[in-house]
Amino acid sequence: MCGIMGYIGCKEAAKIILDGLAKHEYRGYDSAGIAVIKGGEIQEIRTTGRVSVLAEKVAKANFTGELGIGHTRWATHGGVSERNAHPHISSDNRVVLVHNGIIENAREIRTDLEARGIAFHTETDTESAVQYLGYVYDGDPKGAIVKLTKRIRGAFALVIMFYDRPNEIWTARKGSPLVVGHAKGEGFCASDPTALLEYTRDVWFMDDDEIARITREGCEFYDFSGAPHEKKPMHLDWDAAMTNRGEYPHFMLKEIHEQPDVVAHTLLGRIAGEKVDLSHELAWTPEETEKWKKIHFVACGTSHYATAAAARIMETLGNFEIRTEVASEYRYRNIPIDEETLAIFVSQSGETADTLHAARLAKNRGARCLVITNVRGSTIHREVGEAIITPAGPEIGVAATKTFTAQITALTLLGMYLAKLRGELSPASERRLISALMDIPGKLATILSKEREIEALARDFADARGFFFIGRGLAYPPALEGALKLKEISYLHAEAYPAGEMKHGPIALLDKELPVVALVPKNGLWEKTVSNIEESMARRSPIIAIATESDEEIRHYTSHIIFTPETEPELYPFVAVIPLQLFAYYIARQRGCDIDMPRNLAKSVTVE
Repeated sequence: MCGIMGYIGCKEAAKIILDGLAKHEYRGYDSAGIAVIKGGEIQEIRTTGRVSVLAEKVAKANFTGELGIGHTRWATHGGVSERNAHPHISSDNRVVLVHNGIIENAREIRTDLEARGIAFHTETDTESAVQYLGYVYDGDPKGAIVKLTKRIRGAFALVIMFYDRPNEIWTARKGSPLVVGHAKGEGFCASDPTALLEYTRDVWFMDDDEIARITREGCEFYDFSGAPHEKKPMHLDWDAAMTNRGEYPHFMLKEIHEQPDVVAHTLLGRIAGEKVDLSHELAWTPEETEKWKKIHFVACGTSHYATAAAARIMETLGNFEIRTEVASEYRYRNIPIDEETLAIFVSQSGETADTLHAARLAKNRGARCLVITNVRGSTIHREVGEAIITPAGPEIGVAATKTFTAQITALTLLGMYLAKLRGELSPASERRLISALMDIPGKLATILSKEREIEALARDFADARGFFFIGRGLAYPPALEGALKLKEISYLHAEAYPAGEMKHGPIALLDKELPVVALVPKNGLWEKTVSNIEESMARRSPIIAIATESDEEIRHYTSHIIFTPETEPELYPFVAVIPLQLFAYYIARQRGCDIDMPRNLAKSVTVE
């Protein structure tokens, strides 16, 4: 969950590395550091706090060099301190490295090296790797790294410099993401490809058990035994402008506003003539789909809530036996998985550790596996192979917004296509839903035009002690996501429940200081949800209703209403989520929270 940046070339390394670390800060922001090699010496600067603090220290120092590595940290082993910040240098000052991941046998290695007289200076697991490298290094970087990869256990992305090798940077990857790039006499490496878009769009996503040597001339790749192999680069279709905030005060608000375009781009090329067609992405036949008796959706966090919405949508389209599972639980339960299972794994980054391990489990048990991800060439995409890529572009805000909408768009299309192949989707239903999906971007733009109303409502409730979200049927998954968004960025307690479960415990929480956000679309469950609203009113809880535009009756129950456009019942999650995202955003803004980089969170959870 940390961010890594490395550079070698003819320019000042510090500036490029600091710019890259700033783009990685959503991955970790409790401390940061940078190291360069100049004149056969390793120079480093480390600090607690943000990358901007590091930049100030670098600006005051005589810190120059044409190759260097940097790191922005999300602490796992060892507290937040300058001593524990990366990069770490071996006691003999010959090796320096940065690390993302967890070295599971760090204590064992440390004990062994300390017995050999090597002094340790930090509380981190990472130091065991750099001290071991310093111990075994005999002038052969590749040989030392091969020995290291055989010695350490766990997940790691390592970027390494050796004091007597001023023309190369080395990397090693197992379990934690790392991408390498090259252009015009310059080499780069990073945790996230977005940090490289300004310099190159041709990159190599490193595989597990792979080592790379980066020089000004190019990149070479080896396996963990040291044997070389060829590797083709991948061209990224993202634009560097996507990683800038533009006129928006926060990336999160920018990404909320990008959602109409994201839906339109996700539909592009997948529907034509009022028909859904994914045949250019999925080589599925009707005969194959008939064999799949079970569908497993597996994901974490916001992606899990996207699958919860997708499951309910899919249930309306065909005769599916569906289960939605949190990836970290799926791995450890005795769930029947076999060749009759279609397992669908959803991950924004494609690097989520639990989702990746769950996919490996399902694949090994014979399931047909499919990935929904926003990053082409990510680890889960490479390992599973069959994928639907969501064209949301890079999402910088830690709290996911536009990728949720992209995921439910892709998953809705997938559900329709699967039902169609199985002969369970009528042509009339297909036309109806395609027409409604084509209207969604315009409806989302209409909701965004009400931003000032939502901001005013958020100001009125920013001092609440917590929030309770309720919904039924297709309104329940957006309620879950709305509560998560509020928790993530405002630090307020927020809880979501199926509205029908209120009397089974949650109703005990209600009082005048706990507002209830009720998702109450005008559908067959409207009266049931209104009865839950009345129960909440009887306990003096203020009511905030997310209601359908044609619903005038809702005014009898509350004056705090956000109206959403009408759409087909199956597509309600599309119109429900943006009001909740904006409500969370403006509450957090009113409370003075760090919206793009909320405390304790990182964008991609790449360790268990």
